[in-house]
Amino acid sequence: MNFTILQTGGFADEDLVRDGWTDIAKRIRDRVVAEVSSGSEFTPETVARAYADSDDEKMDEIRARVDATVADPATAEALKPWYRQLCKRPCFHDQYLQAFNEPTAHLVDTDGKGVERIDATGVWVAGVHYDLDCLIFASGFEVGTELSRRTGFEITGRDGVTLTERWADGMQSLHGIHVRGFPNLFVVGISQGANLISNIPHNLTEAAATIAAVIGHADHVGAVEVEVTADAEQAWVAMLETTGGGILGNTDCTPGYYNNEGKEMGRRERLNASGYPQGPAAYFAYIAQWRESGAFEGLEFEHVASATP
Repeated sequence: MNFTILQTGGFADEDLVRDGWTDIAKRIRDRVVAEVSSGSEFTPETVARAYADSDDEKMDEIRARVDATVADPATAEALKPWYRQLCKRPCFHDQYLQAFNEPTAHLVDTDGKGVERIDATGVWVAGVHYDLDCLIFASGFEVGTELSRRTGFEITGRDGVTLTERWADGMQSLHGIHVRGFPNLFVVGISQGANLISNIPHNLTEAAATIAAVIGHADHVGAVEVEVTADAEQAWVAMLETTGGGILGNTDCTPGYYNNEGKEMGRRERLNASGYPQGPAAYFAYIAQWRESGAFEGLEFEHVASATP
């Protein structure tokens, strides 16, 4: 929670993590505070300026660290990131850059074009073949794509409606967990909840605690089905749409999930990447209070199972 508060612009007596995430967040926060303290109005533009200035400062330091660490100038130049820090995340590790000074380590710069092809003995880059004994695929991850694609299976709810069909125009849920028309389905993720991308396990831990409390209550009252009401789901989604979107759609970023791979960010994309408007720390406090109250507002507990195929 200390990390979450600091990484999202809050204050704590001590930074218990002190990594690249909290560092950039505290720089942005302190610039905003300094500007507002000097008489400026707190606006989205104020935050945007603080973000840009802090990012420029941090990225200059990162590029300077490359020069100071990597012995070969050409290798160092190729390793320097020329993008916003949060567009593609520079490594925080204290042994990554040092590895390029090892005599057996060589950087092959693809000039942003990637590997041309792979054959039985190695890879091709810019017409040159590199022999390899072992090739490790760092394939990354997907965000915002169809849930059925990421899970490997489809989910079917009432009247044979699939979750892919239900979310064709964007994710609809209560708390990012419960979906109308899908009784006893509990979604575990980050979207439409805290949306804390810097510490995914924190999202999952809170979701698990909430789901356990809901199932425990259902068991206690003898209910066989749990489902969100239509009104509660609609109200939650409407609230999420008040979110400004942060850096979503930022054209300063190279293509990635932050800006929908460089394509237009419509309502569907924003709903799929939305989070609690007041931020992750506020969401975690809210969802904890919601489950601990025992009222489970917005949910229906049925004692008879519906005739869902």
